Amino acid sequence: MIDYAGVLTEPDADLLYTYLEAARDRGLRTALLSNAPGASAQVKNTMSRYFDALVFSGEVGVAKPDREVYLITAAMLGLPAGRCVFVDDSAANVRGAVGAGMVGVHHDTVAGTLAELAALFPPERARRE
Repeated sequence: MIDYAGVLTEPDADLLYTYLEAARDRGLRTALLSNAPGASAQVKNTMSRYFDALVFSGEVGVAKPDREVYLITAAMLGLPAGRCVFVDDSAANVRGAVGAGMVGVHHDTVAGTLAELAALFPPERARRE
């Protein structure tokens, strides 16, 4: 699971989008979790290229860092929270995800986040879970 603002809006975020495409090609499930009220059909269509689930707080009625929004997102992926990794630039949101049972990655730089994700999801773990 990845947050949008502050992570996917960085100048070199194209590297993250490339990673997301490759991760999905490897069979990993991905989700966008945003505290936005929602998104247009055009944005959702564009983002569905990168994500199996798009979760907007305004549409599900609960926002980060509330534990429930992470559990909703995991359920939309068909996974238990303990099998999910959450990436966000907000330490409070990462703590919320960890509190829900997920692995948390505090995003600081694209390079750093990609290195952490590579350690968590090495190529040999390429299966649809």
